[in-house]
Amino acid sequence: MRTTVTAALGMLTVFGLLGPSAHAWHRTREVSKHQYEILLSQCQYAHTSAARAECRAQVKKNYRIGKKDPTLDCRTYVGVTVCGELKLSSSQRECVRDSVEKGLTYRRSEVECYVFT
Repeated sequence: MRTTVTAALGMLTVFGLLGPSAHAWHRTREVSKHQYEILLSQCQYAHTSAARAECRAQVKKNYRIGKKDPTLDCRTYVGVTVCGELKLSSSQRECVRDSVEKGLTYRRSEVECYVFT
């Protein structure tokens, strides 16, 4: 049964009906050692100690060190590099909205608000 489900998800991904993360529950994403270190390091900016622990657990669950993933979305602002999707708190999301309204790009606002809020 599991083989059938895995094959079906794989075919849906190939045909563009599901993105690559849609079946991430059964395999980890391979990234370089440097990318992995960035992913773990960015957890220090999560809003609470529980959020930091959850962030680190998710990195360990969803990523493994291997070859560099050129599709991993990494960006650097204010001297801080982050990769992938950031899980923002409500105050961080509000900060992003406010910053974008004031003219900053979304990507820069997201990183700055994640780090400083």
